[in-house]
Amino acid sequence: MAKNPFMSAYLSAANRVANTARGKATNEVKRAAKREQTSMMNAWTDMMTGGATRRRRKRR
Repeated sequence: MAKNPFMSAYLSAANRVANTARGKATNEVKRAAKREQTSMMNAWTDMMTGGATRRRRKRR
């Protein structure tokens, strides 16, 4: 079977788009999981220790 350069270019572009979308989705899932894990750890820590009396503001 002869090679088709147009099909090759089309598939390369399609793979690039699919891989970019997959990477962005994966990163978003990882960020959400880390955010939820931090939230749950703070909730458990506050429950066990009675919670913080006052949250301090971060300095910049």
